[in-house]
Amino acid sequence: MTAILGLSAFYHDSAAALVIDGEIVAAAQEERFSRKKHDAGFPALAIDYCLREAGITPSDLDYVGFYDKPLQKFDRLLETYLAFVPAGFASFLQAMPVWLRQKLHLPREMNRGLNYEFRKRYVFLDHHQSHAASAFFPSPFEEAAILTLDGVGEWTTASFGVGRGNRLDLTHELRFPHSLGLLYTAFTYFTGFAPNGDEYKLMGLAPYGEPKYADVILEHLMDLKADGSFRMDMSYFNYCQGLTMTSRKFDRLFGGPPRRPNAPITAREMDLAASVQKVTEEIMLRSARHVHAQTGMKNLCLAGGVALNCVGNGRILREGPFENVWIQPAADDAGGALGVALFVWHHLLDNPRTPAPRDGQHGSFLGPAYSDDEIARFLDEENVVYERFDDERLCDEAADLLADGKVIGWFQGRMEFGPRALGGRSILGDPRRPEMQTVMNQKVKFREGFRPFAPSVLAEHASRYFGVPSDLDSAYMLLVAPVSEDERRDLSLEEGGAEGLAKLKVQRSTIPAVTHVDFSARIQTVDSSRHGLYRRLVESFHRKTGCPVVVNTSFNLGWEPIVCTPEDAYRTFMSSDIDALCIGHCLVRKRRQPAWVAEGREEPFLDLLCSPCCRNTLQRRPGGVSCRTCGHVFSVEQGIPQLFWSHEAAEGSRDVTEIVKEFYEESPFPNYDEHDSIRSLIDKSRNGIYARRLNEAIPFNGTVLEVGCGTGQLRTSSASRAGASSARTCA
Repeated sequence: MTAILGLSAFYHDSAAALVIDGEIVAAAQEERFSRKKHDAGFPALAIDYCLREAGITPSDLDYVGFYDKPLQKFDRLLETYLAFVPAGFASFLQAMPVWLRQKLHLPREMNRGLNYEFRKRYVFLDHHQSHAASAFFPSPFEEAAILTLDGVGEWTTASFGVGRGNRLDLTHELRFPHSLGLLYTAFTYFTGFAPNGDEYKLMGLAPYGEPKYADVILEHLMDLKADGSFRMDMSYFNYCQGLTMTSRKFDRLFGGPPRRPNAPITAREMDLAASVQKVTEEIMLRSARHVHAQTGMKNLCLAGGVALNCVGNGRILREGPFENVWIQPAADDAGGALGVALFVWHHLLDNPRTPAPRDGQHGSFLGPAYSDDEIARFLDEENVVYERFDDERLCDEAADLLADGKVIGWFQGRMEFGPRALGGRSILGDPRRPEMQTVMNQKVKFREGFRPFAPSVLAEHASRYFGVPSDLDSAYMLLVAPVSEDERRDLSLEEGGAEGLAKLKVQRSTIPAVTHVDFSARIQTVDSSRHGLYRRLVESFHRKTGCPVVVNTSFNLGWEPIVCTPEDAYRTFMSSDIDALCIGHCLVRKRRQPAWVAEGREEPFLDLLCSPCCRNTLQRRPGGVSCRTCGHVFSVEQGIPQLFWSHEAAEGSRDVTEIVKEFYEESPFPNYDEHDSIRSLIDKSRNGIYARRLNEAIPFNGTVLEVGCGTGQLRTSSASRAGASSARTCA
């Protein structure tokens, strides 16, 4: 037995992957275990999982591979800083401590992470070779062209070459600072999203805008050649020497400074997203055509962070010269851990390779699984009310819930490796319901409302609902395709003329919840060989509704990684408006959990309230509630008693609430933005230690009574001091 552990760490999405005798045994990102999104630390927890899955210890490993060469990357950093002296000094000071403390001492860090039990050879592979290996070796092709596109490795930002049998050879490259990945990240930053993490948001925003700036990008920011190579004008960028991605010259070119995070998204951001997306697709297409011309191959393998741009991937498949395209499901840095392990086995050790008919990635279900007994034990410990079913009954119950408009958490089998939920850790909904996209974005995922959702479709029905070949295999949700003409609605003149975020309100097809505003969808084909119980669920939904499609999004809230354990799944389920949780063969219904307030019950908190006048109990009466002792009457609005009491001592008989309201209208809260989205309010609460601690202290499904006022802001107005005093008494 030859056991090879591959690692990626310290830059973005650290991961571990284990290959034994050429077979992929396990792979997972560190974030799933640490619960830190995009965790870039040493993947100690992911390593522990991989070794546990195989039943081995670090001493049983024959090789440990790392997905890039730190010394070469450090050389690039130093050379870049020296080229920009003194402009890069602040960035240099920020970067150097972690390099001197950790990244330059990688063997030491790996020895520590492996408990000093590994005594054999470490292998350090070039970053883009790791990407290329992750794309070619698991692919179903005996030979293929390979194209890698990302931000930057050591010096390389893009490369291509050929894989044959158990060998791969990269022959051409594009070098830093000219980078398609960094160009896209610069626009991600400029439009107010988080660089190196939110690029998929920019891709989702693009269809809302028009590519008005595409020519500006090509004229000012880069010199693009016919073969897809380019040179960038670095005076518009700041990532080589500064702490931001773009420069003031970039600001002037695009009409002002970057959008502030959580500020309203304007037409400018939508048009910028559409523009850089158009340029990115053009570069990807030109590169693919050039690679085909140079290699003569009929098959193409893709990897690198840019290969997660599924819109560009779809265009390569539809418009490019290759007959077949296979994309590594974990195309970003996490996949490099798998790539280096496979490279050692096939290329360095010269072991033969027999491509699997579909691929060797096992559906990318390479993470941990939990038995029904483990799940039931956890649910029992948490006093969860649940039912337990066999396969058929579970799928029937879940399909009925979906058809009834409910949102389901689906936790089954092994966790997915890579950024996509593929039916192991998914949140599901009915795609026929126009409101489902909004419900899942705002009440389940707590994320931006413009974000699209992906459809999971039974493979044999994909060509009916989407413009794809009947034999398309898109199991990894990495291709965008148009919704077929037969499933589209004819739009009215008003609907067709909608602009910006108003496009969200237009129902465009028979499956509106998964149809993006440009009639596209990021599709996942579901087959019986990979998807097991998930396939049976979609089949059951198809039988009941006639629709072979369900909404599939990752099982997580907007700020957290995809769930890993039953505990993660339960906490996320109870922290959102997911209606039911199918976890193993157990079905948990939200309404049946303890402390839930049933719908339709009037004034559910009445027994917890008392009169603000005399602190005595309240009673119901027509149109409101009243105090049993003093007789004060309070109205009820949307089920909430309005316990405002007029203080005669405060400026006569005027209600103190009106006094406070007038003050706030004249003197708004300091440091408050004019606009707060739901997501921004959530982010603010998560960043405040008091809100976090309060959230941790309140049990799931608990009943919360909130009482408060803004008296702390009244200190600046002498005319309102009496009102402030009374307000404190009232509170």
